[in-house]
Amino acid sequence: MQKVRAAKVPVGEAAEVIPRMRSAGMIDLSSRISGDGEYRFVPLVPGREADAEAMGFSLTEIPSRSEGSLSPLEKVRDSLPDMDPGLLALLPDKWEIAGRTVTMKVDPALSPVMGDIGRAYAEALGVTAVYADVSGVHDELRIPDVRLIWGEACPAEKTESGITYTWDPSCIMFASGNLVERARMGRTDCTGETVVDMFAGIGYFTLPIARFAGARKVFACEKNPVSYGYLVRNIELNGVGDRVIPILADNRSLCGKGFADRIMMGYVQRTSEFIPKALSMAKPGCIIHYHDTFMVGTERSETERVFSEHAGRDGFEILSIREVKSFAPNVSHYVADVRV
Repeated sequence: MQKVRAAKVPVGEAAEVIPRMRSAGMIDLSSRISGDGEYRFVPLVPGREADAEAMGFSLTEIPSRSEGSLSPLEKVRDSLPDMDPGLLALLPDKWEIAGRTVTMKVDPALSPVMGDIGRAYAEALGVTAVYADVSGVHDELRIPDVRLIWGEACPAEKTESGITYTWDPSCIMFASGNLVERARMGRTDCTGETVVDMFAGIGYFTLPIARFAGARKVFACEKNPVSYGYLVRNIELNGVGDRVIPILADNRSLCGKGFADRIMMGYVQRTSEFIPKALSMAKPGCIIHYHDTFMVGTERSETERVFSEHAGRDGFEILSIREVKSFAPNVSHYVADVRV
């Protein structure tokens, strides 16, 4: 690997010196600033070595790395040369990009420098709005604790498996970990079926079923008015308005008995509370896609237990159970296909 000459700037002086060197055109921007616990190694434009020495800094050689070879996180670190090393170690290394937005979990210790972090990630990832996930989702409506830390608020947009979703990252958390299950629903044979999505959200399962699975009609129920607004928008965006009936309501207030061929229960942790309502809407032979969280290894016995309480031991058949994603230590989110 090629080498470049670099000034050894003591860490304690970096916050003041590096911006001054950048303004003076001394820094080789095609290489990265690196360092150890004592020095920041600042790559120099050829011919500016004497200027660095005149400022009192000794020189060293470091590997030359072009901007294009840097990872986004490396670019973020390089754009924050004056940040405390302890805070740099807390920078997020995972994020979700959707259209012109990015959302990431941010350590509360970074709150004082949130604006600087937002700018750095916006530049490194090429987005216009950066959202910080402060403490995950809360209450029955699963509203996220998310705030805009850089740029102007704008809707997020993502296309996956032929479906386009749009939503507001500040008040709706997109469940990226459910990607495989959303795609599976689009491949499921629902030809001629009447489907009920009891927890439709912005259309996570409703849209692939309506567009690709052959369902005759999908009743998509959503209680959160903000999510419902995006559900309606996404139905139009994906051209399935002739097959989907969006309903703004608590699903326990839905009318009708014994009419559903298939029921989606895409909720977790409290899903069992809604089994009686699902059973009341189900035709004989209806398949329920039941989502819930269980201790790893107990998913079948727990599914059997909660359905036995409401349908009786002989009133259902578990066709399959799959892990959707890890939820917590020794706890996973599962989906069970249950025929009733």
